[in-house]
Amino acid sequence: MIHYQLRCDQAHEFDGWYKDSAAFEKLAAAELVECPVCGSGKVSRALMAPAIPKKGRTKAAEPVEAVPAPAPQPPPGPQQQAAAGPIPAQMVALLQRMRAEVEKNCDYVGSGFADEARKMHRGETEFRGIYGEASDADAEALQEEGIDIARLPWVPRADG
Repeated sequence: MIHYQLRCDQAHEFDGWYKDSAAFEKLAAAELVECPVCGSGKVSRALMAPAIPKKGRTKAAEPVEAVPAPAPQPPPGPQQQAAAGPIPAQMVALLQRMRAEVEKNCDYVGSGFADEARKMHRGETEFRGIYGEASDADAEALQEEGIDIARLPWVPRADG
């Protein structure tokens, strides 16, 4: 794997991991590498500072401090906020683009999400992309029934 610092034609910088340099070049030439801020497909590698160990020392020789594992935390509920603070702007932009795609390509079923997902799973209705609301208990029950669902953070629309 290779790590690159990248820059789009709008001067937004971000990073990415690729199998090798040829894989990055192929994806970039096809404009399949997108800027998470503006969505531009015109992306190139930016200058990066190399990680060079000091003479006579290797990174592996440096002592590693043992850090105790954090205590397990319950998953955040729908009303809880992340303790780290506000969501970074790049992440908000990605989530807004994801929301726009979901709204464009899926049917909104509101609070009837769990029932509609079950009907599709049983073959009672046509299989299609849907989105809506489900309680934690409903989402857990759907997963226990073998119905694949994904819970997405729902941010305000980019245009609103």
